[in-house]
Amino acid sequence: MKIAFVGKGGSGKTTLSSLFIRHLAAARVPVVAVDADINQHLGPALGLPEDEAAALPALGAHLPEIKEYLRGANPRISSAETMIKTTPPGEGSRLLRLTGGGTDPVHTACARTVALDDGSVRLMVTGPFNESDLGVACYHSKVGAVELYLNHLVDGRDEYLVVDMTAGSDSFASGMFTRFDVTFLVAEPTRKGVAVYRQYRDYARDFDVALAVIGNKVQGADDLAFLRDEVGDDLLAAVGHSDWVRAMEKGRPPHFALLEEPNRQALTVMHQRADAAHGRRDWARYTRQMAHFHRKNAESWGNAKTGADLAAQIDPGFVLDEAVLTA
Repeated sequence: MKIAFVGKGGSGKTTLSSLFIRHLAAARVPVVAVDADINQHLGPALGLPEDEAAALPALGAHLPEIKEYLRGANPRISSAETMIKTTPPGEGSRLLRLTGGGTDPVHTACARTVALDDGSVRLMVTGPFNESDLGVACYHSKVGAVELYLNHLVDGRDEYLVVDMTAGSDSFASGMFTRFDVTFLVAEPTRKGVAVYRQYRDYARDFDVALAVIGNKVQGADDLAFLRDEVGDDLLAAVGHSDWVRAMEKGRPPHFALLEEPNRQALTVMHQRADAAHGRRDWARYTRQMAHFHRKNAESWGNAKTGADLAAQIDPGFVLDEAVLTA
């Protein structure tokens, strides 16, 4: 299951994604987490010291090796240099698994195990926006490694990938917003919070994005009523004040079992929604959407940059699904 956390900057999406990851780990669910935000805070939110989090190997720094591995023997991809962030897999491509096949070079190079109170998580990061990037690069060049990873990932129901995404509508700078079984949008009970929800909902409407709103920093009945009025049936759960979270933000979290019961219930509801989404998964649509965004990127900049017709990389007979692995 692929899960994204999005929301306005400062809404608490990193905090909620870390709580959801801890919840999955406590339930002994295999989980890989990816910090794809320009502000790399997921590691510390999972309990890593700042220096250890900063030393995590960045996916973006390993992009050439990732491309070379994923293209495998795909005859439609002449070289790793012609692969861009949207390049889809085809016959001969190497695919990734979250479990079972997790010893591939991508996970070996970039995933690090983080011990939690109950269980553990494998964490990957895109890497920070460095001073050397200023004026010459955009953050989406780093997030492109995550999109390639998602395009080549075959995941099952009882395993989870949780991605802490960039803030606001930045997710729409690529087709990555269509790569998830459920997108949890974290919204504060404010006009700005629900404005980001409306923008995300409207952008995603034509792409069958499963969107669920998680209210955060909800302080009472009036806040909850405001969110219900503004969000309607998309409101799935609400998280209120948390002494546990405040202690976590100070770097001294209690045992996760001591998280307040109402907030634990919200995480359970989110887990149930994610599990239910598996029955609606449509691998054929997923593959078509990959091809759609690859064509768009090829025409707008990819062909010019690589000097190749990147649309020819699309394998029309290929559908990414679990049957491909057995074949």
